Amino acid sequence: MPSDPPITRDFLADTLDRLAMLLELKGENAFKIRAYKNGADVVREFSGDIVERARAGDLSGIKGIGSALQEKLQALATTGKMPLYEKVRAEFPDGIFDLLGLSGLGPKKVKVLYEALEVGDLPSLKKACESGKVGDLPGFGKKSVEKILESIEFQASHAERFRLGDVVAVARELRDFLRLHPEANQVEIAGSYRRGKETLHDLDFLVSSGDPESVIEHFTKAEPVEKVELRGDTKASVRLGNGLQADLRVVENAAFPFALSYFTGSKAHNVEMRGRMRDRGLSLNEYGLTPIEGKEGVDVPKIEEERGLYEFLGLDYVEPELRENTGEFEAAADGTLPRLIELENLRGTFHNHTTASDGRNSLEEMGAAAIELGLEYLGIADHSKSSFQANGLDEERLVAQVAEIEKINQNYEADGEKFRLLSGSEVDILKDGSLDFDDSILAQLDYVVASVHNAMTLDEAAMTKRLVKAIENEHVTMLGHLTGRLLLKREAYAVNVGKIIDACAANGTVIELNANPWRLDMDWRWWKTARDKGVLCAINPDAHRVQQLEYLWFGVKQARKGWLRREDVLNTKSLEEIRGWLDR
Repeated sequence: MPSDPPITRDFLADTLDRLAMLLELKGENAFKIRAYKNGADVVREFSGDIVERARAGDLSGIKGIGSALQEKLQALATTGKMPLYEKVRAEFPDGIFDLLGLSGLGPKKVKVLYEALEVGDLPSLKKACESGKVGDLPGFGKKSVEKILESIEFQASHAERFRLGDVVAVARELRDFLRLHPEANQVEIAGSYRRGKETLHDLDFLVSSGDPESVIEHFTKAEPVEKVELRGDTKASVRLGNGLQADLRVVENAAFPFALSYFTGSKAHNVEMRGRMRDRGLSLNEYGLTPIEGKEGVDVPKIEEERGLYEFLGLDYVEPELRENTGEFEAAADGTLPRLIELENLRGTFHNHTTASDGRNSLEEMGAAAIELGLEYLGIADHSKSSFQANGLDEERLVAQVAEIEKINQNYEADGEKFRLLSGSEVDILKDGSLDFDDSILAQLDYVVASVHNAMTLDEAAMTKRLVKAIENEHVTMLGHLTGRLLLKREAYAVNVGKIIDACAANGTVIELNANPWRLDMDWRWWKTARDKGVLCAINPDAHRVQQLEYLWFGVKQARKGWLRREDVLNTKSLEEIRGWLDR
C-alpha cells in the first residue's frame, strides 16, 4: 500500500489545484473554483515556510488566502488530509486526473465524458473513442476523437519521463543534502540532468568518499525519498515522492573524475571517448584507466579532474551540455569549440506578460523583479486580441499600455534608475499568416513577438507558409515558441523548421528560445544550424508572474546545448545597445 506523500509546499498547492478541477467537474461556482486556483498559486509563490505557517495557523494577512482557506490549509498541513477534498475526491474514479492531464481535454469536456459515458480513466476513454461513442457526443467529432487517441498514445510513450523543470528543485535539494554529510568529499549531479536534456528518466548523483556506507545511509534518509528500491555497498536507488527514480554512486576520490565523465554521458559520447583511449592503448571505464591487453607498457596518466581526460586526448574540454556526439570531438580537436553563453551574460529579456492579459503581476511588479535579478531591461509582450482566452489586448488597450510604460520609464529616469521597460506585444499569427494587429499599431511598439496559438492542426506545408508570411512582415522582431510543443503533453505542430530558419535568416528575424520548461522551444537540436546561418536567438522566459523570470536559467541551459555563444543571443546586449538595435 503506497505511503502518504510528504507534506510539502507542492503537496498543499497540488491539493488545492486538484480540488479546483474536481469542483469544476461538479459544475460548482466559478468564484469558488478560482479561489482555490489562486490559493494554489499563492502557496507556491510564498517566500516563507508556508507549510510551517499553515501548521501553526499563522496564515492570516497573506493576500489570497481567506479565513476558510486558512482552516483547510491548516488541516492539510497538520494531518495530510482536507475533509472537503476527500469528500469531493470520493465522488470520482481514481483515473479522473489522468483524463485531465491529456492535451486538449479540459474539465468541461471531461465532465461531458464522465456524465454521458461514465468515462473515468484512460482505458475507458480509449475504448469509448474506438467504439465511436465519443464522436457522437455534442462538442466532439471525428477530429476530436483522433486527437484524443493521439494524446493517449503520446502520454503512454512518455509515461516515465519528467520535464527538466519539474526536477530541478528536488535535484538541488538532494545534492545539497548529500553535501551536508561530513564524509562526502565531492558531490555532483550527473546524467542527462548535467547535460541539460529537456526531459529525463531519472537523476544520477555521484559522491566521492572513504565511507560509502554512511553516505548511502544518509542518502536514503532524505526527505524526498519515499521508497528505497536498491541498496548496495557503493550504490543505491530510491523512488521519490513524485515517482522519479534517483540513483547514487559512491566512489573513491581517485575514481571521481572517471566516474563523473562516465555517468554524465551521453552513451554516444562515452563510446567515442573510450575509442580514442583505446587508440592510445588504454581502457577507460568509470573507475579509471588501465592498459589494454598487449599494451601493458603504456604509461597511464595521472588524472585528477575530469578536464584532464580531454587534455590527455589532445582535446579542448567539452562542456557537459555538448556531450551528445554531434560534432564536439571534431571541434575539440581543432580548437573550434564555442565559448558557451552564461546566465550572467543576459542583460534583459522580451517575452513577458502582466495582469493586462493573463499574467499575475503588474508592470511595476514585473519591473521591480527584473531589477532585483540585475537585468537592464524587460520587454512586456501581453497577448493580442485573438487570444481571448488569455484576455488579449485590443488596439485601444495596447496603445494605453504603451503610454503607461512610457510613464513608468519616466519615473525610472527621475529616480536615477537605468532600468527600462520595453513596449511589445505577443501578436497572434492568424491562420492565413496575417497578424492580429495592423502595421500602424505594430509600428508604435519597440518590438513584436509573433506566435501561433490556434489552428495548430494545419499540415506541414500550410503551417510553414503561415509562419513564413508572418516572418516576412517588417514589424515582426522575433518568432515565439516556434513549434508550439508542450513537453510530455503536446507534440509540436507540423512545420518545416529548416525552412523557417532560412526565412528568418533572409528577413533578419530573431527566433525565440522560449525558456518555459514546458516548452524549451525552439529545440536545442536546431540552434547550431540557426546560429551558422546568422539567425539570432532571444532567450525569453514567457513569464506570467515575477517568479517565472527565473526560467531564464532553463533557456541558457538549452542555448548551451545548442552551441550558442554570447554573441548569438540578442538579449546579451546592453540597454543602450538594444535600443539602437531595435531602432534600426
